[in-house]
Amino acid sequence: MKTYDHISSDIRLPDKPFKLGTTSFIFPDHIIPNVKKLGPFFDEIELLIFESRPVEVLPSHNDVKELLNLSQEHEFTYNIHLPTDISLTHESLEKRQKARDTILAVIDLFAPLNSTTHTLHLDMPPDVKKNIENQKKLKNWQEKTRQSLGALISDISNPGIISIETLDYPFACLETLVEEFKLSVCIDAGHQIKYGHNLLEIFEKHKLRTSIIHLHGVVFSKQNIKDHTALDNLPEKYFRQVQTILEAFTGVVSLEVFNLENLNRSLMILSKVFKNIAPMMENIFSTRS
Repeated sequence: MKTYDHISSDIRLPDKPFKLGTTSFIFPDHIIPNVKKLGPFFDEIELLIFESRPVEVLPSHNDVKELLNLSQEHEFTYNIHLPTDISLTHESLEKRQKARDTILAVIDLFAPLNSTTHTLHLDMPPDVKKNIENQKKLKNWQEKTRQSLGALISDISNPGIISIETLDYPFACLETLVEEFKLSVCIDAGHQIKYGHNLLEIFEKHKLRTSIIHLHGVVFSKQNIKDHTALDNLPEKYFRQVQTILEAFTGVVSLEVFNLENLNRSLMILSKVFKNIAPMMENIFSTRS
């Protein structure tokens, strides 16, 4: 684990300007037990709704009521990560229409929570990514995406509640569509770093549209590159880029990690830069036990 000794930690640290959140899968349990443990210590919880099938995997209406009660009791908010097992960009029109219906149903299910944003993946087929200079293939994918977004947005009064996430392909492929449909942006900082995209450039270009930043570490090794790990795994040059962005960002920053160790290590690093960072969870639970 890196120590990040170069980061100053003293009384002159500024308050964080952003809302800090993390995911609803830090503990190996369902959403509500995670929210009960995490909610009191964070500004926001990212509800991971990765799966939409079978319908039983989705929270019930009673679950949503309980989530609302928890957020009101402890004064935090939610954002929703929309399902990733469906695709608005699929070759099949039938599957794209099914994806639209599923997304609208999930948004409707969680409507009582008044979530800050609903993050959406617009996946790109491997054959397009491998040959992204092929304008015919790229434009075909963009047109299918445009049609699907148009159909989705036609039933949403405020398109800005949808934030399009930066994935493994250049976000420039989607910029005109984001502007055309007045959508928001989810900058996944880890994705930008992992896939060699310019993080500072993408933030500067889209900072006014960016409602949420997904933040996590990236491990670079000869075997593979692994993301969604602890923030202290980021090489120093990338952490400095992240710090520059966070010092100016007033939206939501979600520590998109999926276990307690990675969360605590990430909180430790952020606490060296900003005051009023959530306390390390292991200390809280050890005190309570």
